[in-house]
Order: sequence, then structure tokens, then C-alpha cells
Amino acid sequence: MSFEKHILICGGTGCLSSNSAEIAESMKAALKEKGLEKKVQVVLTGCFGFCEKGPIVKIMPENTFYVEVKASDAAQIVEEDIIKGNKIEKLLYIDPKTNKTVHEGEKMEFYQKQQRIALRNCGMIDPECIEEAIGANVYMALGKALHEMTPETVVNEIKLSGLRGRGGGGFPTGMKWGFAAKNHADQKYVVCNADEGDPGAFMDRSILEGDPHSIVEAMAICGYAIGASIGLVYIRAEYPLAIKRLEGAIHSAREHGLLGKKILGSKFSFDIEIKYGAGAFVCGEETALIHSMEGDRGEPTSKPPFPAEAGFWGKPTNVNNVETFANIGAILLKGGEWFKKIGTEKSSGTKVFALAGKINNVGLVEVPMGTTLREVIFEIGGGIKNGKKFKAVQTGGPSGGCLTEADLDTPIDFDNLILKGSMMGSGGMIVLDEDNCMPAIAKFYLEFTVDESCGKCTPCRVGNKRLYEILEKVTSGKATMEDLTTLRTLGETIKDTSLCGLGQTAPNPILSTVTKFWDEYVAHIKDKKCPAGVCTALLQYTISPEKCIGCTACARVCPTKAIEGKVKEKHIIIQEKCIKCGACMSACKFGAITRG
Repeated sequence: MSFEKHILICGGTGCLSSNSAEIAESMKAALKEKGLEKKVQVVLTGCFGFCEKGPIVKIMPENTFYVEVKASDAAQIVEEDIIKGNKIEKLLYIDPKTNKTVHEGEKMEFYQKQQRIALRNCGMIDPECIEEAIGANVYMALGKALHEMTPETVVNEIKLSGLRGRGGGGFPTGMKWGFAAKNHADQKYVVCNADEGDPGAFMDRSILEGDPHSIVEAMAICGYAIGASIGLVYIRAEYPLAIKRLEGAIHSAREHGLLGKKILGSKFSFDIEIKYGAGAFVCGEETALIHSMEGDRGEPTSKPPFPAEAGFWGKPTNVNNVETFANIGAILLKGGEWFKKIGTEKSSGTKVFALAGKINNVGLVEVPMGTTLREVIFEIGGGIKNGKKFKAVQTGGPSGGCLTEADLDTPIDFDNLILKGSMMGSGGMIVLDEDNCMPAIAKFYLEFTVDESCGKCTPCRVGNKRLYEILEKVTSGKATMEDLTTLRTLGETIKDTSLCGLGQTAPNPILSTVTKFWDEYVAHIKDKKCPAGVCTALLQYTISPEKCIGCTACARVCPTKAIEGKVKEKHIIIQEKCIKCGACMSACKFGAITRG
């Protein structure tokens, strides 16, 4: 059926949690009421990326971009926009710099410096319709590989592209494929790592939700290139929508002869099955992931042998993450040279980041390698919330480090971030402002790592626990300057001696914050103060006798009865009873209570 217009509605997890499915049903009902259901199609797509302004509704072909839409807006959109052709001003994005409405998403600052390759179909197609995927050129690259290229030329094209693994390691993808291709065996495997355990990261989930067929295609291409007939997707069970859409894509691909025996009339056979993970962070490491799929504990093993030589059930196995695979189809269709020209000399292509934290435009962004942190945070990200001052940005999740204002003009690529004391990781980018305490941030990430350690090696199991104990002392004002020396020496030792990459990078948040925010650590130790006012053990609430009028509002809300004083007399806080909850400060209407 041919439609005159399409109404695209974000159907990613974030927008679905904000009732975008209800918006879609309301839109269909409004169209049916006007007799337009055969002229206008409503499509639940994948993530548009601009999560801060979701749910998003896009009207095509006019390319009208509506933000923060509610189900109650559906009737007005149909009546005013679809029927009369009028833009609904209250639903359009308002540029905070010009205070003017913007009709098209591409003209928003959020999108202007982005270049979508991995996310090329997300928000553009119905992820549950294989015909729409094929219409967006998915499976064209598979056909090209099977009928116009040899396995060797496929590997060489990926090598030429310079694509490096987007899961955090940054190893050259073509080289990895080449290793697996050279190892002969009666069975080989292609594994897609969809575990994605970094706090705040949702790149891989969004790709699987918005464009699952591109991953199915890429895994088949990899299977052809390395001589594998079985593909496995290792995905955390906490991703129900991604699993549902991936299962649907695999089923549809089989029905259309794009998976299974003799694909597209060739001699190549390949199929995919899904393996579920329980959400263990360490299973993002490829050897731990493989052990988990085999039914064993998710623990890493030392390399060599690498999975390309002895992986799943001891057979040659190639492991790439979702975002890495998402680039494969575009590379084969447009050529490795095309991809190589994007980005930097040693880090080609684009990178997807989950931009979160104290940032105005929370969302999923894809930018060419070499884009600076300043461009991502202050242009695409729209700057810091509530006019606060930028303090740091954490890249690489629990395995990364914190970068400061002095690092904002650093071009983002694998090597530059490592030189600055951080790393790319899978693409988490959390922005921090002046209200964040850096020792507390380091403790937060280390607590996560300690909890997620598989416990196999002593440096990670015991060493990180000792680091966490020292940070507890720092944030409670009980540490000494010698403890800071221990943080550094022990952190470096753990980096050098841990078994896997996760243990080796666990001290990064500490080492980077101790180096770049030394004065803040010293303030906790020597002055017994938290400059950001975050560490409760170092806080003290006091009542100014000059401002207190004895209204008793503070005393009435204090849960521990720590405030004494009669009506219309000055009040005082008994520090031994105070639990630093801040309820008194919130209740005081005269600014008489201060925190320091």
C-alpha cells in the first residue's frame, strides 16, 4: 500500500516509557476518525537520539519535527498538520540560543555536527518490518559480498576501512576477522557482544531496537568472510525490547532466505541464535562472555590463545560488539576508502556516544572521530544544565577517566583519550558540573567495579576493594595524605597485574581524579570539607542567629529531633543528632540555615 504521508514516532525504550506507544494508538484512532488511515501510515521507529526531548513525532515527507509529544496531542496533529498543513508551534523545538522554533530536526544544533552511519536507519524505519529494512538497503551488502566478492576481499575491505572495535578495546576489526579466517576448523562461530554493561550506556540497545536487521546482515557477512556457519548474539536479559525486535528480525530473515541454507542462491549457509546473559559486567570481556555462553562462570582467561584461535567450544570465534557490526553494511556498500576518509588517521569513521549527566541535551549522538569534547558537550549537548559550571566529563564508563576543562579541545579518538588518562570505552559520556564531588564520583565507579568483579584474580578482587576502602576514608574525612600515595601506587599495581582488561582499567577513575583534582582530595583530608557539599560525613548544618526568627519550621521537619529552640526564639542544631538530611534547610524560608 502506498501512503501519502508517514508519521514516525520514537519507539525506543526511553520514549516507550513515556507512553509513545499510546501516542501511536491515539494517532491511528484520530486518522481513522477522519478517514485517513489508508493515506497516512503511523510507524513506531527506533530511537531518534534526542532523548531529552522525547517522545518525538516526525511527519514525512515534510520532515516536521515535534518534541515532547503527548497522546492528547494526536488529534490536533492530525487536524492541523496532516489535514490543514499548519505547524503546531507549541510542539516545535525552541532553539535556546535564538529563542525561535525549529521545524526540521536536521537544522537543530543537536544534529548539525552528527554523521549517522551506525545509527543510519534508527528513527527512519519500522524495525519490525523487513521490507522497510530492505528498502533502506539492508542486505544489499550481503548480496554484494556473496555474489561479487570472495571472503578474502571482504576481509581486505574491512581492513582498508580502518574500522576499530567499538566495544572499548579498539582492536582493528579487519585484522581480527583475518585471524579467524586463517584458522581452519570444522566449525567456526561469529559472536555479537550485546552485553553493554557500562552505567549510562545505551548505544548497542538502541541499535538493536531501531535497526536489528543491519546486525543480522553484518553477522552473516562476517560468517562468510571467516568461514563460519553459526552466529550467536550474547545479550543481557534486561533488554526485552531489543530481544523482541532481534528475534523478529532473525525470524523474518529466515523466511526471506537471508539466513539458513544457501543464502540468496549461493553456497553459503549461516544462521543465528540468541544467548542470554544475566547482566554481569565482566561478561563484556570476550573470554568471560564465551565461558558464560558455554554455561560456565563468566570469568576471563588469559590470552593467548585468543578467541580467533580457540573460542566458543574451543573453535575459532570472532567477537565484535553491536556498534562495530552496525558499520559493516555501509562499509561494504560504499567502500573501505569512503569510511577511511571519515574521522582521523588512526581512528576512522564515527563513534556513537550516550551523552548523559548534567547536560541539557541528554541523548544518543554519533559524530566523526576527531570531533572535540567541546563540540559534543557545548554544541550538540547544549551545555550544562541550569547554567552551572562545567567540571569534568567521564568517558569510558567505570573503566574510563575524568577529563577537565583543559581537555575540552581534545579531538575524540582512541589514542587521544588514552593519552589524556581516559579511554573511549563503549561510548558512555557522563558530564559533571560544579556540584559533583570528584572523590565521590571515583568511589561510585569503583563500588560498581568491586561489585561486578568476577573475583578470579587477586589484584582485582582484593586490590580494588582496598582502593574502595581508602576512598571511603577520604569521603568521610578520615584519610591521611599517605592514603593518597597508596591510592596511586596500588592503582598502578592493579593496572599492571590484573588478569583482564576490566580489572586493568578499574583504577582509571581514581588515578585520573587524583591527578586532575588533587586539591579536592586534599580538602577532604586536611580541611575535612567537601568543596561540592556532597559528602554527608563532612557536612555541617548551622542556623544563623541573625536570620532565625524562631518559626519552628525546621524543627518540625527534622526526623531526628536535632533542632532545639522555642517559638520566636533562636534555634540551634545538635550536631551529634544531625543526620545531614537537609530537610531543615529546605523548610527554612528565611535563609537562616547554611550548609558547610
